[in-house]
Amino acid sequence: MDAAQQEATARARELQRSWYGEPLGALFRRLIDDLGLNQARLAAVLGLSAPMLSQLMSGQRAKIGNPAVVQRVQALQELAVQVADGSVSAAEATDRMEEIKKSQGGSVLTGTGQTTTASGAPTVRRVVREIQSLLRSVAAAGDILDAADSLAPAHPELAEFLRVYGAGRTADAVAHYESHQN
Repeated sequence: MDAAQQEATARARELQRSWYGEPLGALFRRLIDDLGLNQARLAAVLGLSAPMLSQLMSGQRAKIGNPAVVQRVQALQELAVQVADGSVSAAEATDRMEEIKKSQGGSVLTGTGQTTTASGAPTVRRVVREIQSLLRSVAAAGDILDAADSLAPAHPELAEFLRVYGAGRTADAVAHYESHQN
């Protein structure tokens, strides 16, 4: 790999970190380990070709272009947490992965979300991840931060929203969301 390719890969991984919270190679390897998958099975569950998954993992591609795939990644992350804490068995995880694979990436914004609380309401994390996904599908983190800087003098609350949800980490966005409820 020449210097230009190395630079492009490093930039792609940095963009992935800003859009998804970490480089996709690390995220996908963790899902593979946590859920007992291989790359081909992960690609199939996500609805990606194996070459596309490989390009995302290696940093040859920066962005997942399909919002439904992003939502499947988020669903798998939530499933991995449930498997790790013992609330979902390995057999149940296999069934859930089939459901995720078939999902069209339902949206809490349209009432078709799958991750809900016992009361049927979407989880805070799911709502936050959808807001992040929507913002990040419109613009790169740097552009969102530029927009926030432009808005800050006249609309500081809106600028903060853009910074937190458009370029921040999910945990910070969840804390922001919870602090602004009620």
